[in-house]
Amino acid sequence: MTDHTDDTPQPIGTLAIQTIAMPQDSNWNGDIFGGWLVSQMDLAGAVTARKKARGRVATVAIDSMAFLRPVPIGAVVSCYTQLQDIGRSSMQILVEVWIREDTGTLSKVTEGHFTFVAIDDTGRTRVVPQD
Repeated sequence: MTDHTDDTPQPIGTLAIQTIAMPQDSNWNGDIFGGWLVSQMDLAGAVTARKKARGRVATVAIDSMAFLRPVPIGAVVSCYTQLQDIGRSSMQILVEVWIREDTGTLSKVTEGHFTFVAIDDTGRTRVVPQD
């Protein structure tokens, strides 16, 4: 018997946040607004960036956003992050969003590349610790 678990797509990175898609976040078709998903992704990326920067961060860019399928109301939404590059003050973070529906099906719904910068208390960029 062949084990096909290696062929099944899985999330990349670490679970940063998880929530449930609620009716107030949906459009007239009953699907979740893309902007709500982007907001969740930004929060997930910020969790990872703050941990690495050990303090305040700001989102400066979102690149390569791709929506793969709609998110239904009630789906468990999980945002996974992977720190991909660290500059002097910036961090590139891949954010993937996966959903689990009541059927138990796990599906990737979107991904994006976010750039964060570490900032000090006055809002100016600062060095990201390199450890």
